[in-house]
Amino acid sequence: MSVGIIMLAHTALGRAEQVARHWAASGCPVVIHVDKKVDRKTYREFQAAMKDAHLVKFCKRHYCEWGGWGITAATQVAAEKMLSNFADVRHVFLASGSCLPLRPVNELLDYLDARPRTDFIESATTSDVPWTVGGLDIERFTLRFPFSWKTQRRLFDKHVALQRKIGLKRRIPKGLVPHMGSQWWCLTRQTLSAVLEDPERPKYDRYFRKVWIPDESYFQTLARQYSSNIESRSLTLSKFDFQGKPHIFYDDHLQLLRRSDCFVARKIWPHADRVYDAFLTNEAGAMKRAEPNPGKIDRIFAKAVERRTRGRAGLIMHSRFPNEGWENGLTCAPYSVFQGFAELFEDFELWLAKATGTQVHGHLFSKERAAFSTGQSVINGGLGDSPLLRDYNGAAFLTNLIWNTRGERQCFQFGPADTQEICWKLSKDPNAQISVITGAWAVPLFKSNQNFSDLRREAARLQKIENKFLYKLRNPYAKARIRIWTMAEFIENPMEPLQTIIDEIGNAPQRRLSEAPRMADLKGFGQFLQNLKNQGMHPHLMGDFPIHDGPTVQPDKPRKPYLVK
Repeated sequence: MSVGIIMLAHTALGRAEQVARHWAASGCPVVIHVDKKVDRKTYREFQAAMKDAHLVKFCKRHYCEWGGWGITAATQVAAEKMLSNFADVRHVFLASGSCLPLRPVNELLDYLDARPRTDFIESATTSDVPWTVGGLDIERFTLRFPFSWKTQRRLFDKHVALQRKIGLKRRIPKGLVPHMGSQWWCLTRQTLSAVLEDPERPKYDRYFRKVWIPDESYFQTLARQYSSNIESRSLTLSKFDFQGKPHIFYDDHLQLLRRSDCFVARKIWPHADRVYDAFLTNEAGAMKRAEPNPGKIDRIFAKAVERRTRGRAGLIMHSRFPNEGWENGLTCAPYSVFQGFAELFEDFELWLAKATGTQVHGHLFSKERAAFSTGQSVINGGLGDSPLLRDYNGAAFLTNLIWNTRGERQCFQFGPADTQEICWKLSKDPNAQISVITGAWAVPLFKSNQNFSDLRREAARLQKIENKFLYKLRNPYAKARIRIWTMAEFIENPMEPLQTIIDEIGNAPQRRLSEAPRMADLKGFGQFLQNLKNQGMHPHLMGDFPIHDGPTVQPDKPRKPYLVK
């Protein structure tokens, strides 16, 4: 008993000829269907080239279009010719012209001889299938699809929408439970002949002609009617991307194909000479005997799909750029944002750089310029300090900064006087470590020598802006690591929060801080806040500051009398 091969070819007929001869040389009869879209001259040349191969036959041609009935009709006529011309065939293996045997054909014959009544066909109900693409699962069996999805997409979509709107549905033939799966199967002669010779076949064919992608459901559904033993898996290695398109294997996939232990792989690039030479001309060393296990390489394909759909964190491809939310995170690495620290401490940036070994910038989103560390005007990746270019897309500016300087942690200052469009992005970025001393923006105002009426207006404006920023930081959707202190509680014990921040940055070995940055002179700051209140502005973000400065004098407690001897 042998295995018959049905080959559906539509392109790269030279490779199809090479593979067909390989099957025939091992005693496997082959029936080839060539898509009717292939011109007659090319088809006749292909036929003439195969004249000397007595086990190779050609069947009636059909037009084959993805999603249509043609592929199923081609499979039917090829299967009928196989069963009628080769009586000793026990299993029929469906393959395409771009399929390639990965293991010696004798191993496939032995494998199927040990399972004479087993049908290998992926067959699952629509509720159990997770791979449907296009939003159509059970609807592909209950709606009509007279238009091509590929060439008449607008008509296809409108016709589907119309049927949904008016509630038009088809009846599934009585007794059929729709199943779906890979079109590449290996059926026993008994099951395949039962499907093709079923008295109800004309009714089933009429129904499936209007089913979407019937080649993935016709045999998968009808095999359930007649098979006594179905293994719901394919012996062909075929992988698909997130759009439902098959992966193409190239020369550099040679070792990957060897690891799969599968009998046949699809889809092989026709110019992958190394792959074809390895598996067609060196059968003895092609692959070791083992149970087919495509799961061995599933992890690699899953990673490939993830990389294609999500990209790398903090690296946005041009093809993905316009769609917000498609990027795999705003940034590629952790970074720190400080609000209020540079205002409260003198030379805070120099101190932080020394304490952590990170690159510490000034106010990157200042309205005057992006204040890069050490006064640079251009930083890694040609990123300039122009506020006009930066504010064109502040999120992209931050993304580029972190990506271009990856490997070195970035820290920068932020405040209510800066451009605020980036606030939501900062709060929702898991890589951001945001530390805020609320109300510290008042320290530069306190030290300035402006008219008090101007100071009051500016203080009210900055407090309003900071209040909005705090709302975004406290929002349930915020994913950044956020720490917020009022100015009053921070200056009571500055070493503890500073130590916490340094430990979180974690660039240097954790050790206790030996020195703190020098705090600005706040003598008279409490009275300044009171003056703002007296002028009608309520500065509440700083916390409670005493009006009078200096330590409170505690009255001496009366001493206990004691006796001197």
